[in-house]
Amino acid sequence: MCGIVGYIGYNDSKEILLNGLEKLEYRGYDSAGIAELDHDHINVFKVKGRIAALRQRVDDTTVSTLGIGHTRWATHGKPSAENAHPHQSASGRFMLVHNGVIENYQELKKEYLDGIAFGSETDSEIIVQLIEKNAEKYRDTTKAFRQTISLLKGSYAIGLIDKQDRDTIYVAKNKSPLLIGLGDGFNVVTSDAMATLKETDQYLEIFDQEIVLVNRNFVNVQKLDGTAVHRSPYTAQIDLSDTEKGTYPHFMLKEIDEQPLVMRRIIQSYQDDFDRLKLAPEIRGAMKRCDRIYIIAAGTSYHAGLAGKQFLENMAGIPTEVHVASEFSYNMPLLSEHPLFVFISQSGETADSRSVLVKIKEMGHPALTITNVAGSTLSRESDFTLHLHAGPEIAVASTKAYTAQIAVLAILAVDTARAKEIRLDFDPLQELAIAANAIEVLTDQKETIEELVRSNLATTQNAFFIGRGSDYFVCLEGALKLKEISYIQAEGFAGGELKHGTIALIEEGTPVIALATQENVNYAIRSNVQEVVARGANDMIFSMRGLEQDSDAFVVPQVHELIAPLVSVVPMQLLAYYAALHRGCDVDKPRNLAKSVTVE
Repeated sequence: MCGIVGYIGYNDSKEILLNGLEKLEYRGYDSAGIAELDHDHINVFKVKGRIAALRQRVDDTTVSTLGIGHTRWATHGKPSAENAHPHQSASGRFMLVHNGVIENYQELKKEYLDGIAFGSETDSEIIVQLIEKNAEKYRDTTKAFRQTISLLKGSYAIGLIDKQDRDTIYVAKNKSPLLIGLGDGFNVVTSDAMATLKETDQYLEIFDQEIVLVNRNFVNVQKLDGTAVHRSPYTAQIDLSDTEKGTYPHFMLKEIDEQPLVMRRIIQSYQDDFDRLKLAPEIRGAMKRCDRIYIIAAGTSYHAGLAGKQFLENMAGIPTEVHVASEFSYNMPLLSEHPLFVFISQSGETADSRSVLVKIKEMGHPALTITNVAGSTLSRESDFTLHLHAGPEIAVASTKAYTAQIAVLAILAVDTARAKEIRLDFDPLQELAIAANAIEVLTDQKETIEELVRSNLATTQNAFFIGRGSDYFVCLEGALKLKEISYIQAEGFAGGELKHGTIALIEEGTPVIALATQENVNYAIRSNVQEVVARGANDMIFSMRGLEQDSDAFVVPQVHELIAPLVSVVPMQLLAYYAALHRGCDVDKPRNLAKSVTVE
């Protein structure tokens, strides 16, 4: 996984590449590099570490109007300057950046590249070495590029420059995101439009198994067989200010605070002028026809899917299963007669989910994607899309996208219930508005949460989250947030499961965070808390107004129980944020993680 930026035009490419890589650093940040073509010489700068280190390494005296850059999250080979991209061919003629995984790289190396001295441990270098060998054979870079691409199996987004061609960036894509940004006298290549919004808001989508010749003044899109492809550009609907931290110390804190705004934006976006839901009739029809919903997701999106299952079953009356994407592809259950697949992905580029999508489309089943990125791969390849309207989410730890996913799933369930003439005993849209207000109240209580962290989580090495029903799902998300950015070993459990093994891990001072937002299990979860307290645990109960007791650590505003996960997750997010902050961790860019998981 990584971020790619390329530029060809009449201005110096250096600052455009570096600025773009900074915007994409959330996609990978264990190493980075750029390559610029200066007349007939290629300048290469690579470092282990962040873009800030790359800036110090780059020679400011060089000037080039053609270059490619890359920020890496390691898959093959440890983080190092040697394994950083761009990778150079043996003679130094070609430079290449690559995102994805080449599944047959060992076979290609053995069959075609015996005797070539490799400078890295990556699968990516195989591509550039093979391009050079084919260029020697065909005496034509485009043909060599096309021939090489046709041999690759796996996922790739590729940018290539040739020392003998100052007028072209060679681009190819399969299963990994890549766009061409169009300008006046220049063009750019990028993994994400927000990296180059300062240059242009006009972008051309590149589909799988296409190659593109990017010139200063034109873009030539072709299929692998050389057939020309004509496609109109689209305007990126991203506010550049949304990609900046402003006065916030971290993107994560900014994105937590944006959640009330996102909730209100979602409600507004899915209503017409008469306050009626306005989902596409095609989506409504698919929901009414299906006999079972299969939610496919990963990580935080999987946890949102668990909450969504409650909506779809309790409001819309549709049996719903939630599956981890990476497991579903290899262990598909027996499907119902008329399934509908719902894919949840912040980026819309999650490789594990796309693998499932490809399989179920081959089987002829309909698919709906819920994503934050319009025009993403999952969105394009599904039958239907519901947009999250959350705005760019930069911090690796997802916050506002999670609550947006739950809100959109609720709206989907409400719309289906109404289409099926199911009467609900509450007004879900009004409850979503109440939840937005409740989140706003919670984001104003940061000091209280920070004090809880100081007292309970600042030095601990492990923590447990327990809950029942939908609280259990929020506990899974709370534990994930804590572990991924503070590096505290944290796990979420169903309260009743403690006595079936996990309670053996409780010792003096172990933090146990419990959620109590549902009346029917309130006393049961409190009984579970007493079980761990009796064994020395340091308990923190987060309850809902109306169910609270004097000893509770924190009380959240009252909302309808079905909507409670939208509200109760906010203090969990803040716990993780302040735990990471007080332990000196990099809040926005935790070690070993990347935002957009584009490899399986």
